[in-house]
Amino acid sequence: MVIRNEAPAHSARRSFFSFTTLLVLFTFVLAACGGADSTAAPATGGADSTAAPAAGGASKPFTIGISNGFVGSEWRTQMLSELQRVNAEYKAAGLTTDLIVESADVDVQGQTQQIRNLINRDVDAIIINPNSQTALNSVIQEATDAGIVVIAVDQEISAPKAVNVVIDQTAWARMSAQWMADSLGGKGEIVIINGIAGHPANEARYNGVKEVLSKYPDIKVLNVGNANWDQATGQQVMSNLLASQPNIDAVWTQDGMAQGVLQAVQTANPAKWPLIVGEARAGYMQLWNTIAGTRSDFTSYGVINPPGVGASGLRVAVELLQGRQFKDGTLVGPYGNSVYVPIPGFVSQDNFAAEFAKIKDQPASYVMDGMISEAEAKAYFK
Repeated sequence: MVIRNEAPAHSARRSFFSFTTLLVLFTFVLAACGGADSTAAPATGGADSTAAPAAGGASKPFTIGISNGFVGSEWRTQMLSELQRVNAEYKAAGLTTDLIVESADVDVQGQTQQIRNLINRDVDAIIINPNSQTALNSVIQEATDAGIVVIAVDQEISAPKAVNVVIDQTAWARMSAQWMADSLGGKGEIVIINGIAGHPANEARYNGVKEVLSKYPDIKVLNVGNANWDQATGQQVMSNLLASQPNIDAVWTQDGMAQGVLQAVQTANPAKWPLIVGEARAGYMQLWNTIAGTRSDFTSYGVINPPGVGASGLRVAVELLQGRQFKDGTLVGPYGNSVYVPIPGFVSQDNFAAEFAKIKDQPASYVMDGMISEAEAKAYFK
């Protein structure tokens, strides 16, 4: 999906402002030499005041591009929807134009081309949900060299001039892995079903799981598989594991795969159901609610992974475009370029009824969400 925008090119704007600057300097020289009436009223331009250059070097309204390199999940669809919704607020305030969205299932080369397309469209900022932690650094350098603000959302990247606006994915995974270890009493046999191998968020999460498991030598990992964040693939992988591993005590998984895992367990109906790290998503919670009515021994837990993090990134981008600077200590993380926004919460046996009531009428694809407000975004800045 590409949403076209006919905003004027930056080169034209920059030429205009260069001319304006020379005109102002010429007028100043004339005034100093007595060639202008110093009592005369200042001239006023015919353009709206919102077209004046922002302190960050761009001109309002700002044009913002989106590079989304993976479309195989409802999470990404919700992310794009939240970006559009929040951008509409800024557009109504005269701060932004329509988003320019590059969204397709692409590899790193394809996402590189997405970003170059946006650079060629003379956008003021690019929000990227990246397919690689390092492989996009070169094209991101091209963007920042062109004066474009670059924000990575959902997963951290190492490009030094980019800003990551993310939840702490490693901490996110630690929460559910710790629940699993505690629920097992520190011992048992488990399987792990990850997302896309090598993907930045997947690797950060798996690192968090391994950190927790390193403290529990009596928890044995029987198998580690990948289901590419796909529900149907998650169901197939779990079915295969149940057929080959009869003594699974727990399953650690993530995102939409969790519903497929639970469906596989429901279909196989083993004598002892494993406990499952689930997902704060309507479809999973609806199935959880149905199963809980017949199996009082079923337990699960899901941490909220908010699609609204994309909109949080948009809010930070708009502040940067207005020339604001981060407060000292705001940028943290392994590369020193991350703003960690809050993890919105979790769903467990203890709070399930209250959390389920919030989303029970949502479509199955809906993910429990959260994003920072405009005021919260401003709080990161001086």
